[in-house]
Formats: sequence, C-alpha cells, structure tokens
Amino acid sequence: MNNKNNMICDLETGICGDAGDDTMEIIDLNPKKTIDLYYVTDPICSHCWALEPVLRRFVEQYDQYFQFKTVMGGLLEKWGGGFADVKNGITGPSDVAEHWREVGEQSRMPIDGSLWYDDPVQSSFPPSRVFKVVQKHDEHLATVFLRKAREAVFAFNKNIGDDKVLIEIVNELGLNGAETVKEANLSSSQDLLNQDFALAGKLGARGFPTIIMVNQDNKGVKLVGARTLQEYANGLKQVMGDKEIQPKPLPALSSLFENEDLLFSKEIEVLYDLQEDEADTFVQEGLPLDTYNQKVILGETYFERK
Repeated sequence: MNNKNNMICDLETGICGDAGDDTMEIIDLNPKKTIDLYYVTDPICSHCWALEPVLRRFVEQYDQYFQFKTVMGGLLEKWGGGFADVKNGITGPSDVAEHWREVGEQSRMPIDGSLWYDDPVQSSFPPSRVFKVVQKHDEHLATVFLRKAREAVFAFNKNIGDDKVLIEIVNELGLNGAETVKEANLSSSQDLLNQDFALAGKLGARGFPTIIMVNQDNKGVKLVGARTLQEYANGLKQVMGDKEIQPKPLPALSSLFENEDLLFSKEIEVLYDLQEDEADTFVQEGLPLDTYNQKVILGETYFERK
C-alpha cells in the first residue's frame, strides 16, 4: 500500500506523486565560504578610490562566496631615498596632484589633490598603522575607517598622514582617536603592518589595487588594477571551478543608507545601473527628504546622511 502522506508536487515535471525515500536530509542555508579574497591596497592609492563603486557592488552581490580580507601594501614610506613612480611621472609630492586629478576626472570619484602642493602626505604608513590597530579590535570598523580616510584625503583634501586628522576620523567611529593613534605609533603596530607587507609580497602584489581570490586548494586568480564588475565575477567563477554563481539582490537605497554616512553619485549609479542624469531622481524617490543632504564637491554630487 502506498503511503499517501509521503507525496509531493514535483517542481520540474509538475506531476504529483511519491516523494521517494530521500525526503529527509541535512541542508545548510549558510554554506561555508570557501574562497579567501585578498584586497591589497593603500589609503592614498588613487586607483583604489576610483575602484570604490565597482568593488562595493561586487561585495554587495557576491560576498556570500568569499571572506574579504584587506591587506595594506605600503605605497609610500617616505619621500626621498629613491622613491619614484616613473611610469606616472612622479618623483616628488607636487607631481602627484596632476595624476590624482586625472584619476578623479576619469573615474568621477572626486579628487582634489591640491594638498600635494600645500600640505603633502609624507607617508601612507601612519593611516595604514591606524587601520591595523582598529582592525585588531573590529574588522568592520577598520573598513569604515579606511573609507573615511579616503574621503578625507581625496575629496576633502585633508592630510591623513597627520595625527590630528587621524584622531578626528577615529573619533567619528566612536573610538578614542587619541589612544588609537598613540597605539598606532608604537613599534608593535608597525610589526602588524609589516606582516601585511609580507603577505602582499607572498601574494605577488606589485601594485594597487590588486585583488587575489584563492580557493581551498590554494589555487587562485589575481586581478591587477581597477577592473570591471564582470571581470571580478568571472574571476570568482574561475576560482570556484567554473561553478555557477548567483548575485544577491541589491539592497534598497534606504537600507544601504542605514549603514553609510556618505555616497557619491557615481557609486549609486554603478550600484543600481543608472545613468548620471538618473541618480538625483532615484535618490529622491528612494529616500525621505529629511534623511539626507545633497551636496556638490569638485563638480560631483554626493549624498550625506543627516
């Protein structure tokens, strides 16, 4: 006699029938992330700033497959002593300004750059060490710190090599800025940073941004420079053995702004597949008017949470 209680409507055939013997199984709705994604970067890397919109979308839609790990690469220890970026015509601080402006204009992630004439960053190591100190206590807050440091130096023209600026940024995170920066100036924090430098070298990162995705068999892909969303998705698929990957639905703009203090128009355009002239209306329809301020800097619109 058939068990009339053990019946199903088959999704593929549309036929109702016996469910069979394999009706009880253990499933995992939160599968283990089997990929390590290393993002090798530096707080004053202009091309990393330009990558922010694409990287944000990639992480939003695909981070269910990987553990995201930020690695400091050490772009500028100090001026002099042979430091030069000959390819980009950079031999001293003043040479950086024009390069930064070009990156900002091409990417539409605003970059001022005039600080390189007036108050140049002498080293990217201080903000990198602060990142490591914050990361030691809270990975998420370290990511927020890096974002705010980049906003400060690129868009708002603040010298993030200066302790006062770093203290101000850390205070915004709800942490003790003075104590954090004091700890960052200890040799033990430089030791933490040196560990990142060693890892970046082991990963074969020779420039920034570099993204390396590695699977459980220690096989991976390396993508150097700012790439497209599709290139990152293709790299992820490749390192997963060409398994199909499914992007997560994008969050509503209102949900996104619950965790963000500031977004540039370019970031919203890339995230939601908008044209430049569509972003203002999209924001007006997606956010209550009393929850944000709309401002312009260097010819680019940004939206700041009130």
